[in-house]
Amino acid sequence: MTTAHTTTHDTTPQYPFTAVVGMDDLRLALLLNAVSPAVGGVLVRGEKGTAKSTAVRALSALMPAVDVIGGCRFACAPAAPDPGCPDGPHGTGAVEERPTRMVELPVGASEDRLVGALDIERALSEGVKAFEPGLLADAHRGILYVDEVNLLHDHLVDLLLDAAAMGASYVEREGVSVRHAARFLLVGTMNPEEGELRPQLLDRFGLTVEVAASREPEQRVEVVRRRLAYDADPAGFAARWAAEEDALRGRIAAARELLPAVTLGDAALRQIAATCAAFEVDGMRADIVMARTATALAAWAGRTDVLEEDVRQAALLALPHRRRRNPFDAPGLDEDKLDQTLEEFGADEGTDGDDDPEPDGPDGGPDGGGPDGGGHPPQDGGPEESPLPPEAELPHQQDREAPQPPQAPEKPGQAERPEPGSAPQGGAAGEKAAVGATEPFKTRRLDVPGLGEGADGRRSRARTAHGRTTGARRPHGALGKLHLSATVQAAAPHQRARGRSGRGLVVRRDDLREAVREGREGNLVLFVVDASGSMAARKRMSAVKGAVLSLLLDAYQRRDKIGLITFRGTGAELALPPTSSVEAGAARLEQLPTGGRTPLSEGLLRAHEVLRVERMRDASRRPLLVVVTDGRATGGPEPVVRAGRAARLLAAEGTASVVVDCEAGPVRLGLAGELARELQGTAITLDELRADSVSALVRTVQGNRKAA
Repeated sequence: MTTAHTTTHDTTPQYPFTAVVGMDDLRLALLLNAVSPAVGGVLVRGEKGTAKSTAVRALSALMPAVDVIGGCRFACAPAAPDPGCPDGPHGTGAVEERPTRMVELPVGASEDRLVGALDIERALSEGVKAFEPGLLADAHRGILYVDEVNLLHDHLVDLLLDAAAMGASYVEREGVSVRHAARFLLVGTMNPEEGELRPQLLDRFGLTVEVAASREPEQRVEVVRRRLAYDADPAGFAARWAAEEDALRGRIAAARELLPAVTLGDAALRQIAATCAAFEVDGMRADIVMARTATALAAWAGRTDVLEEDVRQAALLALPHRRRRNPFDAPGLDEDKLDQTLEEFGADEGTDGDDDPEPDGPDGGPDGGGPDGGGHPPQDGGPEESPLPPEAELPHQQDREAPQPPQAPEKPGQAERPEPGSAPQGGAAGEKAAVGATEPFKTRRLDVPGLGEGADGRRSRARTAHGRTTGARRPHGALGKLHLSATVQAAAPHQRARGRSGRGLVVRRDDLREAVREGREGNLVLFVVDASGSMAARKRMSAVKGAVLSLLLDAYQRRDKIGLITFRGTGAELALPPTSSVEAGAARLEQLPTGGRTPLSEGLLRAHEVLRVERMRDASRRPLLVVVTDGRATGGPEPVVRAGRAARLLAAEGTASVVVDCEAGPVRLGLAGELARELQGTAITLDELRADSVSALVRTVQGNRKAA
């Protein structure tokens, strides 16, 4: 069994926290959690290579040591031991002091590794609760760090949500249960390009910060200089920063002592409530987190009263990830709106909050912002720190995800008669500017036929570790979910031969049976979108983009990977390689231009190549091909014949497919339906794609395949 990754097991000194260059918001958010763990943890979002993990791992060395009961595997506090601790009752055990642990949760960890494992064989035969603690037990009263938290499997996310909500971990195995305390500081890092977090887990993080590599040459030089010095001599580098680390550690301890004396007045509470209401955040957790953060900020600054600048900074850290309405919204906060709200609900009697507020609200706001003019409280800058570049200079996600330039138009010698709605070829006039999408809508579920074995999700039927039990089998490797009745049936005929004399059932390893469960899996949904001139006719592209955005949102909710291919002019382009980031897909689609002929065969052949490569990378993830087109095929020799051949090639490999028919007008040619028959898939109209469409029939991908 793999051991937990903790800072206490590594003899190499951690990179000093005070040696981290820049990243003021990240360092402040981590320090506030060190002062007040009740803030609820930090989610760090940023591009790869920005030292997110380095800063998080360095935090553990600054945390105060904890007192534990000697010999307790669950870190029970001597003053208040857990009455349900599996190692209890403790009595008067020896008290030990140990550093705060930071436990790392690997993305590919198993459920047993996270929550612990019960020895089912001993539980059945001896009635003994033999329990091996998991990572949640190791992280109790410490830090649980999840790198690439957005890539965690759904079942692990569910377990984290339960533990974070209840402060305890439960392990249940067919009537045998173990419970232990699991209260920890949750810190996660993620790269938004690889997909977003589920809203439930996102809300469990108290604060969130965005990090990006500095664009200032001097600051980048300092980052490289310090990193090279640390790699050459970790111990010597750590020793040079020891004084700064001790000073920061002392400041954290002082802020912790001051925290209970900090007063959160009615004026600050009113500003917090008004800010959360103004930004329409869901629930009340945001208000509570803001209150705790503002209090921690005051203690960090050495004050006993909460000022407006504390409320402002708390909002910037606690609200950006809570105001999103769908995965296409970029996290962030309108600071002008924030300042207006704080000014409107500021207390004209002062910011100490000692007096009751006026019944009808204040008449005016404070005279000004924080001491630095931007609402930011004093922070520990560390020696030789360079300030972060202004926020406006930081790169945005949309900039990194800008689409590739459109393909060059066909040469004049290759031009043919343009399609209806397309401009003449051979120049820039053949391309039309990108149009906006209509509002997304709830779509019907499109399934892949058969029974898969891919990663847990919410789209197609599959054998999974969770779901309804459909049978039993001998375990392959470690025992998963025990099928109790099947195990008893396998052991019962052998009890006399095994000399059973007591009440316990004599169970051998060969008797154990694990449950076979059926749930749903996530698929690879590959969109092939027609961006030719015929799609731009009658302003259809806006409706088409709205439909694809709706399907992208559906893919996000069903835990799918997505990819995007567009075809127009003379060829096809892989606009978005398969990824878990629907946000990236939406950005590429939004800026998609239209125009030119319809190389349908090129789009299908490009899809065939992408699926071939993805099949080699992850054979268990089944694909669903969604072709969005009116069915036209033009350009090049025998375009219709070539498109048919490409479609039959995909069908021969068993690729499940759906053709979204975008044809409009009183006269319909039915070309999309013909394409669906060649693909052995299903054709649906834009109207039938809507879940609330009265005229839509319940369709599955296998409908036309059975009829073929």
